[in-house]
Amino acid sequence: MIIEEMTMAEFAEGLSRTRTVLIPFGATEEHGDHLPLSTDTLHAVEVGRKLADLRAIFIAPAVPYGVCRSTSAHPGTISISTETLKALACDIVASLYRQGLRHFVLITGHAGGTHTSALIDAGERLLEQFADLRIAVLTEYMLASSEGRDIIETDGDSHAGEIETSRILHTHPHLVKGQGKREFPRFPKGILVRNKRNFWPGGVWGDPTLATAEKGARLEAVVVAALDRLVTQLEQLEGY
Repeated sequence: MIIEEMTMAEFAEGLSRTRTVLIPFGATEEHGDHLPLSTDTLHAVEVGRKLADLRAIFIAPAVPYGVCRSTSAHPGTISISTETLKALACDIVASLYRQGLRHFVLITGHAGGTHTSALIDAGERLLEQFADLRIAVLTEYMLASSEGRDIIETDGDSHAGEIETSRILHTHPHLVKGQGKREFPRFPKGILVRNKRNFWPGGVWGDPTLATAEKGARLEAVVVAALDRLVTQLEQLEGY
Protein backbone atom coordinates (compact mmCIF):
# COMPACT_ATOMS: atom_id res chain seq x y z
CA MET A 1 0.00 0.00 0.00
CA ILE A 2 1.79 3.06 -1.32
CA ILE A 3 0.62 5.93 0.87
CA GLU A 4 1.22 8.72 -1.65
CA GLU A 5 -1.01 6.93 -4.17
CA MET A 6 -3.88 6.16 -1.75
CA THR A 7 -7.06 8.02 -0.93
CA MET A 8 -7.99 8.62 2.71
CA ALA A 9 -10.68 5.93 2.44
CA GLU A 10 -8.10 3.45 1.17
CA PHE A 11 -5.73 4.39 3.98
CA ALA A 12 -8.44 3.85 6.58
CA GLU A 13 -9.29 0.45 5.10
CA GLY A 14 -5.62 -0.49 5.08
CA LEU A 15 -5.44 -0.08 8.85
CA SER A 16 -7.74 -3.09 9.15
CA ARG A 17 -5.08 -5.16 7.36
CA THR A 18 -1.88 -3.96 9.00
CA ARG A 19 -0.43 -1.49 11.48
CA THR A 20 3.04 -1.65 9.92
CA VAL A 21 4.70 1.03 7.80
CA LEU A 22 8.05 1.24 6.04
CA ILE A 23 9.56 4.71 5.73
CA PRO A 24 12.28 4.98 3.04
CA PHE A 25 15.11 7.41 3.73
CA GLY A 26 17.57 8.30 0.99
CA ALA A 27 19.86 11.11 -0.02
CA THR A 28 20.57 13.54 -2.81
CA GLU A 29 24.24 12.75 -3.13
CA GLU A 30 26.98 12.25 -5.71
CA HIS A 31 27.46 8.70 -6.91
CA GLY A 32 30.40 9.09 -9.24
CA ASP A 33 30.06 10.22 -12.83
CA HIS A 34 27.79 7.33 -13.80
CA LEU A 35 24.95 7.10 -11.26
CA PRO A 36 22.18 9.60 -10.47
CA LEU A 37 22.17 11.78 -7.37
CA SER A 38 18.97 10.01 -6.30
CA THR A 39 20.61 6.56 -6.15
CA ASP A 40 20.19 6.01 -2.40
CA THR A 41 16.55 7.10 -2.47
CA LEU A 42 15.81 4.86 -5.46
CA HIS A 43 17.21 1.82 -3.62
CA ALA A 44 15.02 2.33 -0.55
CA VAL A 45 11.89 3.08 -2.57
CA GLU A 46 12.29 0.08 -4.87
CA VAL A 47 12.65 -2.49 -2.10
CA GLY A 48 9.69 -0.94 -0.29
CA ARG A 49 7.47 -1.24 -3.33
CA LYS A 50 8.59 -4.80 -3.96
CA LEU A 51 7.89 -5.66 -0.31
CA ALA A 52 4.36 -4.25 -0.65
CA ASP A 53 3.79 -6.80 -3.44
CA LEU A 54 4.51 -9.61 -0.94
CA ARG A 55 2.63 -8.56 2.18
CA ALA A 56 0.21 -6.03 3.65
CA ILE A 57 2.34 -3.04 4.61
CA PHE A 58 2.15 0.72 4.20
CA ILE A 59 5.01 2.37 2.29
CA ALA A 60 5.45 6.03 3.24
CA PRO A 61 6.72 8.72 0.86
CA ALA A 62 10.51 8.77 0.76
CA VAL A 63 12.70 11.36 2.46
CA PRO A 64 15.20 12.29 -0.31
CA TYR A 65 17.74 14.11 1.89
CA GLY A 66 20.31 12.81 4.33
CA VAL A 67 23.44 13.61 6.31
CA CYS A 68 26.22 13.36 3.71
CA ARG A 69 29.44 14.13 5.53
CA SER A 70 32.06 12.47 3.30
CA THR A 71 30.54 13.67 0.02
CA SER A 72 29.48 17.16 1.05
CA ALA A 73 32.13 18.81 -1.17
CA HIS A 74 31.25 16.79 -4.28
CA PRO A 75 29.04 18.44 -6.93
CA GLY A 76 25.32 17.84 -6.51
CA THR A 77 25.30 16.63 -2.91
CA ILE A 78 22.67 18.26 -0.69
CA SER A 79 23.34 17.49 2.97
CA ILE A 80 21.16 18.22 5.99
CA SER A 81 22.15 18.31 9.66
CA THR A 82 21.73 15.42 12.06
CA GLU A 83 19.30 17.56 14.05
CA THR A 84 17.12 18.07 10.98
CA LEU A 85 17.16 14.36 10.11
CA LYS A 86 16.24 13.37 13.67
CA ALA A 87 13.41 15.89 13.74
CA LEU A 88 12.08 14.66 10.38
CA ALA A 89 12.16 11.04 11.48
CA CYS A 90 10.49 11.76 14.81
CA ASP A 91 7.79 13.98 13.28
CA ILE A 92 6.96 11.53 10.49
CA VAL A 93 6.72 8.57 12.86
CA ALA A 94 4.68 10.55 15.41
CA SER A 95 2.23 11.63 12.72
CA LEU A 96 1.80 8.09 11.41
CA TYR A 97 1.43 6.84 14.98
CA ARG A 98 -1.46 9.25 15.50
CA GLN A 99 -3.01 7.79 12.35
CA GLY A 100 -3.02 4.36 13.99
CA LEU A 101 0.24 2.75 12.90
CA ARG A 102 2.34 0.95 15.51
CA HIS A 103 5.18 -0.92 13.76
CA PHE A 104 7.77 1.19 11.97
CA VAL A 105 10.64 0.22 9.67
CA LEU A 106 13.05 3.05 8.90
CA ILE A 107 15.13 1.80 5.99
CA THR A 108 17.81 4.04 4.58
CA GLY A 109 19.41 3.69 1.19
CA HIS A 110 22.13 6.06 2.36
CA ALA A 111 24.51 4.15 4.62
CA GLY A 112 26.66 6.99 5.97
CA GLY A 113 27.64 6.36 9.58
CA THR A 114 26.60 9.76 10.90
CA HIS A 115 23.32 9.59 8.99
CA THR A 116 22.49 6.10 10.25
CA SER A 117 23.39 6.99 13.84
CA ALA A 118 21.03 9.97 13.69
CA LEU A 119 18.17 7.69 12.63
CA ILE A 120 19.00 5.25 15.43
CA ASP A 121 18.99 8.15 17.92
CA ALA A 122 15.56 9.16 16.64
CA GLY A 123 14.34 5.58 17.00
CA GLU A 124 15.53 5.39 20.60
CA ARG A 125 13.77 8.66 21.37
CA LEU A 126 10.54 7.35 19.83
CA LEU A 127 10.71 4.15 21.90
CA GLU A 128 10.71 6.28 25.03
CA GLN A 129 7.89 8.49 23.75
CA PHE A 130 5.41 5.79 22.70
CA ALA A 131 5.03 2.75 24.96
CA ASP A 132 3.43 0.43 22.36
CA LEU A 133 5.59 1.44 19.39
CA ARG A 134 7.92 -1.06 17.70
CA ILE A 135 10.66 0.25 15.45
CA ALA A 136 13.53 -1.04 13.33
CA VAL A 137 16.30 1.10 11.81
CA LEU A 138 18.55 -0.40 9.16
CA THR A 139 20.48 0.43 6.03
CA GLU A 140 19.50 -1.05 2.71
CA TYR A 141 23.21 -1.50 1.98
CA MET A 142 23.60 -3.64 5.10
CA LEU A 143 21.13 -6.13 3.67
CA ALA A 144 22.60 -5.99 0.17
CA SER A 145 26.20 -6.54 1.28
CA SER A 146 25.43 -9.33 3.75
CA GLU A 147 22.70 -11.19 1.88
CA GLY A 148 24.49 -10.70 -1.43
CA ARG A 149 28.00 -11.60 -0.35
CA ASP A 150 28.09 -14.55 -2.75
CA ILE A 151 27.00 -12.32 -5.65
CA ILE A 152 29.48 -9.45 -5.31
CA GLU A 153 33.10 -9.87 -6.41
CA THR A 154 34.63 -6.66 -5.03
CA ASP A 155 36.07 -6.74 -1.50
CA GLY A 156 34.97 -3.69 0.46
CA ASP A 157 32.59 -2.52 -2.25
CA SER A 158 30.37 0.31 -1.07
CA HIS A 159 29.42 3.67 -2.54
CA ALA A 160 28.65 3.78 -6.30
CA GLY A 161 30.57 0.56 -6.80
CA GLU A 162 29.60 -2.91 -7.95
CA ILE A 163 26.59 -3.25 -5.65
CA GLU A 164 24.91 0.09 -6.28
CA THR A 165 25.69 0.18 -9.98
CA SER A 166 24.25 -3.31 -10.44
CA ARG A 167 21.11 -2.27 -8.57
CA ILE A 168 20.51 0.82 -10.72
CA LEU A 169 21.32 -1.09 -13.92
CA HIS A 170 18.48 -3.42 -12.93
CA THR A 171 15.86 -0.93 -11.76
CA HIS A 172 16.67 2.29 -13.65
CA PRO A 173 19.08 1.46 -16.51
CA HIS A 174 18.23 4.68 -18.35
CA LEU A 175 19.79 6.67 -15.48
CA VAL A 176 23.21 4.98 -15.70
CA LYS A 177 25.63 7.18 -17.67
CA GLY A 178 28.64 5.11 -18.65
CA GLN A 179 30.45 2.47 -16.63
CA GLY A 180 32.27 4.33 -13.88
CA LYS A 181 35.80 3.66 -12.67
CA ARG A 182 37.21 1.58 -9.82
CA GLU A 183 38.23 3.79 -6.90
CA PHE A 184 38.66 3.69 -3.14
CA PRO A 185 39.02 6.78 -0.91
CA ARG A 186 42.38 7.57 0.66
CA PHE A 187 41.30 9.37 3.83
CA PRO A 188 44.06 9.48 6.47
CA LYS A 189 43.03 7.31 9.40
CA GLY A 190 41.92 9.27 12.42
CA ILE A 191 42.48 12.67 10.80
CA LEU A 192 39.55 14.90 9.81
CA VAL A 193 40.07 16.76 6.53
CA ARG A 194 38.32 19.82 5.13
CA ASN A 195 38.44 19.12 1.41
CA LYS A 196 37.45 15.49 1.17
CA ARG A 197 37.64 15.53 -2.63
CA ASN A 198 41.43 15.73 -2.33
CA PHE A 199 41.32 12.20 -0.92
CA TRP A 200 38.30 10.92 -2.86
CA PRO A 201 38.16 12.74 -6.21
CA GLY A 202 35.87 10.42 -8.17
CA GLY A 203 33.33 9.71 -5.43
CA VAL A 204 33.36 5.91 -6.00
CA TRP A 205 34.05 3.36 -3.27
CA GLY A 206 34.37 0.04 -5.06
CA ASP A 207 34.42 -1.28 -8.61
CA PRO A 208 31.45 -0.38 -10.82
CA THR A 209 33.12 -2.02 -13.84
CA LEU A 210 32.04 -5.41 -12.45
CA ALA A 211 28.39 -4.40 -12.20
CA THR A 212 25.64 -6.10 -14.23
CA ALA A 213 21.87 -5.82 -14.31
CA GLU A 214 21.65 -9.56 -13.61
CA LYS A 215 23.58 -9.08 -10.35
CA GLY A 216 21.28 -6.19 -9.52
CA ALA A 217 18.18 -8.35 -9.95
CA ARG A 218 19.63 -11.05 -7.70
CA LEU A 219 20.67 -8.49 -5.08
CA GLU A 220 17.25 -6.89 -5.00
CA ALA A 221 15.57 -10.27 -4.59
CA VAL A 222 17.67 -11.23 -1.56
CA VAL A 223 17.26 -7.78 0.00
CA VAL A 224 13.46 -7.89 -0.30
CA ALA A 225 13.37 -11.41 1.12
CA ALA A 226 15.53 -10.36 4.09
CA LEU A 227 13.36 -7.31 4.67
CA ASP A 228 10.24 -9.47 4.59
CA ARG A 229 11.70 -11.68 7.31
CA LEU A 230 12.65 -8.66 9.40
CA VAL A 231 9.13 -7.21 9.24
CA THR A 232 7.66 -10.52 10.35
CA GLN A 233 10.09 -10.60 13.28
CA LEU A 234 9.21 -7.01 14.23
CA GLU A 235 5.48 -7.68 14.16
CA GLN A 236 5.85 -10.80 16.33
CA LEU A 237 8.42 -9.35 18.74
CA GLU A 238 7.75 -9.87 22.42
CA GLY A 239 9.32 -8.04 25.34
CA TYR A 240 10.11 -4.93 23.34
